[in-house]
Amino acid sequence: QVHLAVSGGGTVQRGGSLRLSCTTSPYAYSVSDYCMAWFRQAPGKEREGVARIDQMVRTDYALSVKGRFTIFTDPAENTLYLEMSNLKPEDSAMYYCAASSLYYCTQIPSEGRIPHWGQGTQVTVST
Repeated sequence: QVHLAVSGGGTVQRGGSLRLSCTTSPYAYSVSDYCMAWFRQAPGKEREGVARIDQMVRTDYALSVKGRFTIFTDPAENTLYLEMSNLKPEDSAMYYCAASSLYYCTQIPSEGRIPHWGQGTQVTVST
């Protein structure tokens, strides 16, 4: 059973940057073996897909973050990242790392296709 450990959230001012990390374990579970994705959920809203990456480093982004967020992996470290820049108050949410089958990786997988979730990390963007 793969375990996803998330870190990197925090509070930042509008226009600032943050990097989230998600490390898979045990080491045998590589980020390259899964469709890796980031989701977020703001208070009172449904959880939404933010970005995904597959083993060929193909990526998809939600329109709301395209051009500002970058998803990437370091397979040697079994780590998934989300680099967030030009952050806006509407980006404030709990962010989750997710791992799904590569079969579902033609786009950001739907939640029903996600068997593995990391714990959330809070991102707050102040005005």
